[in-house]
Amino acid sequence: MPAKRESARVNVSGERPIGAESVQLALSGDHAQVTVLPEQAAHWARTVEVPAGAGFLPESASGVFVGREEELTSLRRMLTGEGAAAVVQPQRLSARAISGLGGVGKSALALHYAHRYRDSYTLVWWVSAESPETIVTGLGRITEQVCPQWARGCGPEDRAAWAIAWLQAHPGWLLVFDNVEDPSHLRRYLGTLSGGHHLATSRRATGWHALAPVVSLGTLPPDEATGLLCSLAFPGQTATAEQQEAARRLAEDLGCLPLALEQAGAYVYRTGIDLDTYHRSLDLVLDDNRDTPSPERTIARIWDHTLTALTARDPLAVTLLHAMAWLAPDGIPRPLLAPLAPHPLALANALGELHAYNMIAFTPDRQGVSIHRLVQTVLRNRNPQALGRAEAEQAVCQALPSSNSQPDDVILWEPLLPHVHALAATTPADAAVSIETADSYEQAALYLYRQGRDAHTTRLREQALAQRVEVLGDTHTATLISRTNLASAYRASGDLGRAIPLLETTLTQWVQVLGDTHPYTLQSRNNLAYAYQEAGDLGRAMPLYETTLTQRVEVLGDTHPNTLTSRNNLASAYESAGDLERAIPLHETTLTQRVEVLGDTHPDTLASRNNLAHAYESAGDLERAIPLFETTLTQRLEVLGDTHPDTLTSRNNLACAYQSAGDLERAIPLHETTLTQWVEVLGDTHPNTLASRNNLAYAYESAGDLERAIPLFETTLTQRVEVLGDTHPDTLTSRNNLAHAYESVGDLERAIPLFETTLTQWVEVLGDTHPNTLTSRNNLASAYESAGDLERAIPLHETTLTQRVEVLGDTHPNTLTSRNNLAYAYESAGDLERAIPLYETTLTQWVEVLGDTHPNTLTSRNNLASAYESAGDLERAIPLYETTLSQRLEVLGDTHPDTLTSRNNLASALKAAKAVQQSGTTTGAIDSGSPILNNRHAPS
Repeated sequence: MPAKRESARVNVSGERPIGAESVQLALSGDHAQVTVLPEQAAHWARTVEVPAGAGFLPESASGVFVGREEELTSLRRMLTGEGAAAVVQPQRLSARAISGLGGVGKSALALHYAHRYRDSYTLVWWVSAESPETIVTGLGRITEQVCPQWARGCGPEDRAAWAIAWLQAHPGWLLVFDNVEDPSHLRRYLGTLSGGHHLATSRRATGWHALAPVVSLGTLPPDEATGLLCSLAFPGQTATAEQQEAARRLAEDLGCLPLALEQAGAYVYRTGIDLDTYHRSLDLVLDDNRDTPSPERTIARIWDHTLTALTARDPLAVTLLHAMAWLAPDGIPRPLLAPLAPHPLALANALGELHAYNMIAFTPDRQGVSIHRLVQTVLRNRNPQALGRAEAEQAVCQALPSSNSQPDDVILWEPLLPHVHALAATTPADAAVSIETADSYEQAALYLYRQGRDAHTTRLREQALAQRVEVLGDTHTATLISRTNLASAYRASGDLGRAIPLLETTLTQWVQVLGDTHPYTLQSRNNLAYAYQEAGDLGRAMPLYETTLTQRVEVLGDTHPNTLTSRNNLASAYESAGDLERAIPLHETTLTQRVEVLGDTHPDTLASRNNLAHAYESAGDLERAIPLFETTLTQRLEVLGDTHPDTLTSRNNLACAYQSAGDLERAIPLHETTLTQWVEVLGDTHPNTLASRNNLAYAYESAGDLERAIPLFETTLTQRVEVLGDTHPDTLTSRNNLAHAYESVGDLERAIPLFETTLTQWVEVLGDTHPNTLTSRNNLASAYESAGDLERAIPLHETTLTQRVEVLGDTHPNTLTSRNNLAYAYESAGDLERAIPLYETTLTQWVEVLGDTHPNTLTSRNNLASAYESAGDLERAIPLYETTLSQRLEVLGDTHPDTLTSRNNLASALKAAKAVQQSGTTTGAIDSGSPILNNRHAPS
C-alpha cells in the first residue's frame, strides 16, 4: 500500500460542529447556504421554455450610440468564435488618460451589442454585478419572468438557484454582468453556466486572466466623438460645418469621454446655448491640469453649469441628485425618493429634469431610476459638506420594513438592500453619526443572516459597530451585539484572521459587562471555541468547549438545547483531536438526550446519530457505524425526502463506510447514485456535487480502477478551479488527490510537481502548521520516497512529525501516522536500528489510543512484523503476522483487502522460515520469490 496520503473522502455538506450562534437569534449552525429545488420546481427548470418577449435590458440615458464598430465586431468574434466570456474595461493607455474610472462607454457598448444581436439569443439578460448580492438578485429576476409560479413566495437564493438550473437546461442565452467590482464574484457563474455567452463590464484591469479574454475600451476617436455630440445637441438635424467644427473643439477639450459628451450635448440641447458659448463658459472653470484630464476631472469641468441650470429650473432635482449620489446607482425605487419631495407630481417633474440633462436613466417600467457611477463619484468628491447624505439616510430608514411586517419579507427587503449597502460603503469620514442609520444596517444584516447570507453582511456590521461605539460607548450591550455579529460575518466569509481577535475581545467584554455565566457570555465563549476549531487550533478550542458545557449545564440545565449543542461541539472537538475515548461516550449521551428532548427524528437528533456513526467509524468499529449510518439514512428519507441535502449527505457517508469496510460492491453504486442526485438537485458544478464526484473517484481508485478514477479526479480539479478558485481548500484537496492517483499509476513526473504546488498553496492559504498543510507535507515526503529520493523524503518526514507533535500532540492519529511513515522511510534507507524502535513505539501508541483491533493498529502491527522480517528476525515476525491475520479476519472479514494482505504476508514469511530451516541458516533475509505487500500506512 502506498505511503499515507490525505484522505480523499469528503463528507459533502454535513455535519459540522454546531456553533456560531447569533446573539440576536440564539440559532446554531454555520448557515452555509445550500439551495435545493423541490421536485416540481426542478421539473419546471428543465421543461419551461422562454416566454414570448422575455428578457431584460436597461434604458440608455441618452438613447444615442455612435461608432465602436471595431469593438462590436471584436466582441462578436470572441463570443461566437471562442465560446468564452468577454470583459469590457477602459483601455489602460496611461494613468492620466483614464485613471481607471468610468465614463468611456463600457455599459453603452455592452447594451448596444445586446440590442444588435438580441435575435441571436434565446434570452438576453442584464445583471448589475457590483456585489454578490446584486448578482443573486439580478439572476433571481429571470425566475420572476420565466417561472413566476415558483418565484412567488421564495427567497432570492432560491430564485437564483432556479435561474441557474434553467440556464443550464436551456442554452443559447446572453448574460451581461454590468460594473463588476471583483472578478472573483463571477467565478461560480462562469464555471457553472457554459451553455451561452457572458459579457461583463468592469473598471478593473486585472483579475480576468483565468476567467475571460478582455476587450480594452478607450475614449472615442475624434470623429465619433464629434458625431455623438452633434447627435445629442442637434437631434433630428444635420449639423452645419460650423457646428461640427465647434463640436470637434469641445469634444477634444472634454477628452472625447462619452459620458461628458452626453451631458454636454444634453445641456446644449436643453438650454439652447450654442456650442462655442458653452465651450467658452467651460474655460472659466478649467483647472491647472487641462492638458491631462481624467474622466472625473472632465465631468467636474461641466458640472457647475449643469447644476446651475438645474437649480434654476427645479431645485428639488438638485436635492434628489445629491441624495442619489449616496445610494446604489441602479434600481433606485421612486417610493424610496418620495419622502424627499412634497408630492408625487413634484417628484415626477424633478426626475424628468434630471433625465432631460442625461443625469439619470429610467428603468424599463419607469418605476425606478439609475445614475451613472462617475456622476456619483463627482458629486461625492466635490461635496465637502456631504450634501444629500442626511436625506439619503432619512429616505432609507423610512423605507425599511416596519416591525409589524414579516422579518423575512423578500418583496420588501430585496429592492432596498443595495441602497443600504451603498450607504454603508460610502460613509464620509466626518459624517454625522446616526444611531438610526446604525440600526438600519443591523436590521438589513439580520435579514441577510436569516437568509443564510451572513458572509455578505461584513460592511454593514462594520459601520453599525463603528457608529454604536461612538454613540453608545465601547461596552454597551448593543455595541457588544454588533461586535459579536461582525465577528460572525468575518467567520462566515472565511476571514478567521479578523474573526478570532474580535471574538476574543468580545468575550472579555461580555464577561465584564454581564458576568461569566450570562447566556450571551456563554454563546460568545462557544463561538470563540468554534472559530479556534475552524482554524485547526484544538489546543485552545477544547478547554473553551469544556468550560462552556460545564457552565451551560449549571445555568440552563443538562438537557437545554444550547447545552446539547455544547455537548455535541465538545464531542466533535475530541474526535478531531483523535481522542475517541472521550468523543464517543459524549456523542452517545448527546444522541440519547436529543431523542428525549427533541424526538427521534428531529434534524438535530439525526445530526447526532450521523456524528456518532462517524465517530464509531473513526474508531474502526464498523459493526456499529454502518447500521447507524443506515438507520440515519432511512430516517432522513422518511422525514426529509430522497433528495434533501442531509439525505444525500447520509447516502454519501454510508457509501464511505462501506468503502472503509472494503465492501466496494456496495460503496461504488451508492457513490454513483449520490453523485447523480447531487447533479439533478444542485447542478453539475455545485460544491456538494464536486465533493461527491471526488468521493466516487476515490472509490474507483480504492478498487484499483484508475482508468476511471484519474479522469474523474482531473474533471473535479478543473471544475473546482473554475467554480471555487485556484487556492480554495477544496481545490487543493482535489489537486492532492489527483497527485496521489498519478503516483498510484507510477507517474511520478506528474505527481511530485503537483504535490509540491499543493504544499506551497496550503502554506500560503492556511499557514505552515495547519493540519492540512502538515498532511500535504507528509504526502510530498511519501512521493519523494516512492521516487527513491530518500535524501529529501526523510528530512521532510522528520519535519512533519515534529510539527504534528507540536500542533496535534504526541498521540494524535495523524502524529502516529507520521511516526509510522518516518519508520518506513528509515527502513527503506536500510536503517533498521532507527526503524524498528519507531515501529514499536507507534504500535504501542495505536493500541493505547484506538485499541488493540482498530484497523490502524492492525496496519501498525503488520508493519512492525515486516520490519522484523527485514531484519531476519522471523521468530518475532511470524507470530505478529499470525496475530494480525487473526484479528483482521475478526474485524474486517475474510475478503477485505487488508485481510488478503495479511494472509499473503504470513505465507511469505512462513515460506522464508522454511527456506532458512532447510538451508540451516539462522540469519539473513530470504527472497521469498513473491514480494511482501507493504500494507504499512494507516489513514489519518
